[in-house]
Amino acid sequence: MSEKRPGLLGYVPALDGVRALAVIAVIVYHANKKWLGGGFLGVEVFFVISGFLITSLLIAEHEQHGSISLKKFWLRRARRLLPALWVLLVGVAVYCSLFERDALGALRGDIIAAFFYGFNWFQIWVGTSYFTAFDFVPLRHLWSLAVEEQFYFIWPLVMYGAVRLGRRRLPLAGLLFASTAVIIALFTAFTYRSGAVGTIAETPDKYMAFLGHPVSRIDFLFLGTFTRSSGLFLGAALAIFWRPWRLDTSPIGSRGQLMDAVFLAGLGTLAIAAVVFRDVVELSDAGSGGYDLLFRGGFFLVGIASLAVIAAAVHPTAAMPRHLLGNRVMVYLGQRSYGLYLYHWPVFQMYRRFAGKGLTPYEFVLLALLSLALTELSYRYIEMPIRDGRFAAWRERLRDERLTPSAQTLNARRRRAGFVATGAVLPMFAFVSIATADVKLNDISQSLADSESAVVDVLGGSTRDSAVPTTLVSGTEEPATTTLVEPVIIGGVTQTTTLDGQLIDVLAIGDSVMLGAARELSARGATVDAMKNRSVRQALEIVNYLKSVKRLGSIVVIHLGTNSTTSTETLDEIMASLADTPLVLFLTVHVPSEPRQSINNRLINALPQRYGNVKVLDWFSIAGQYPEYLYSDKTHLRPAGARFYADLIMQSVGRL
Repeated sequence: MSEKRPGLLGYVPALDGVRALAVIAVIVYHANKKWLGGGFLGVEVFFVISGFLITSLLIAEHEQHGSISLKKFWLRRARRLLPALWVLLVGVAVYCSLFERDALGALRGDIIAAFFYGFNWFQIWVGTSYFTAFDFVPLRHLWSLAVEEQFYFIWPLVMYGAVRLGRRRLPLAGLLFASTAVIIALFTAFTYRSGAVGTIAETPDKYMAFLGHPVSRIDFLFLGTFTRSSGLFLGAALAIFWRPWRLDTSPIGSRGQLMDAVFLAGLGTLAIAAVVFRDVVELSDAGSGGYDLLFRGGFFLVGIASLAVIAAAVHPTAAMPRHLLGNRVMVYLGQRSYGLYLYHWPVFQMYRRFAGKGLTPYEFVLLALLSLALTELSYRYIEMPIRDGRFAAWRERLRDERLTPSAQTLNARRRRAGFVATGAVLPMFAFVSIATADVKLNDISQSLADSESAVVDVLGGSTRDSAVPTTLVSGTEEPATTTLVEPVIIGGVTQTTTLDGQLIDVLAIGDSVMLGAARELSARGATVDAMKNRSVRQALEIVNYLKSVKRLGSIVVIHLGTNSTTSTETLDEIMASLADTPLVLFLTVHVPSEPRQSINNRLINALPQRYGNVKVLDWFSIAGQYPEYLYSDKTHLRPAGARFYADLIMQSVGRL
């Protein structure tokens, strides 16, 4: 630790090491969630660091100068954050205008929201969930920078009032900040709702009103500025009670061994959380929902552990933080953590195109090195020249050249003007393209949208109420007559017919993979009930209902497990309802890099050994042999793949 004058926060190398740990965890998580399921918690560590450093700097400024200059603070933050962000936005705009033109319309709102640091609220409002796996979203990670920048805008005003309380009363502000962090944690826990999330109609308790607009509770709690501010408030509270420039002369300043133990406890807690936490959204047998532990105290626990690590890192005699986090490698990465966070996600996205696709170790190493190279270029030639005054000095030289022109300077100015004009062509082309682009669905979303007219919602499309209607016939209760509306493709046009009292000969139940082939299956005589984000357990409700109204025919096809894991118990319950069905065809799933793929396929492949009416179509192996039939997410079907898929199913059930 460098020498600190009273009231001045000196440079602390170990704090850069904490930043390095946080950004490494986030990058590994973004590369492949299987490697570090709780790596996203690195963002919470960043929030605590920001709260501590910004508050410490403001207190130090007040102790040195007797006041806080809001203008200078905001200018320093702007010089620190804006240049690299603007370069990123221009780079993403240029790339998409050249190689991802179908994404330009959707990108327009993202760029505007990112430019004004409102990306988190934009995501909450439009409902483009942070957790969707099959989207090309090169700017999704900017939500956290929006939270921090909103904090940077408001916090100097808060501290301007806090320091006016005087030195003796300032601890009251620290207690208030700590109490606010607790209140935020309690608000999050009480606002959160556990369980699987469906549509608003299916799970209204998983949504909440925000300015009169329904939004997902999980998105609001995870992305919202207030609900993610507990770490910022904890860091601010620590800064008031734990000022590095006073530790040297305080009794705690000589307790290095104690702080080493505190450091190990905090670091160990963060490591356990990163390994144990299983992502923000948990996939269960009933579907996808929030990870309960995270929203019910998990964020607060990580914040407390971060406080322990930071307190030890700035301690003058603690040895472990200095050796583990203050070495050259960690300091190097920590100093560039902002750029690494900015650039790694777009690099990953431009390579894999889909947010949820995990990288292989080889891909990760290459893309991480590319991200580091871009970060280094940004750090050396954009960020540091603006921060240390070189850019301002260069601008002054240009001004002097204009005031005292010469033949040499005129030629230099012409060359610069030509260079600038040439360099501006692509950005101008990109932003004109974005401004005039239509909003389009990506290939997968468009194929699913085109197929929705070919499905029958067995539960929602019936005349029944939420409970199965019954009519008293000869002293016994029998299901009332139910009409299902089924789409039929005639001459290439989707029409509807009714299934009044008819058995459904071939019933196909699936998720978005089957939905992509709904038109093809319907054209081949199957009745298709498929929808996005469906869990395996939802098949039980469908077959139970159709059995109760006596509409189950001789064949049921089930292709589920893409979105969530299942269990032997759920499959047994489904088969208990289908015990009298002559043939039940299960398809294995193909979701590369997802742990649920092997879990679900193992359970599905075991079914024929226990049930004589079950047959398994190994779609996992077939899809691996014919990758050309799948979109680049390696899961959903291209048009030729949909035809191939439908033929395989109908051939397997003897209806081709």
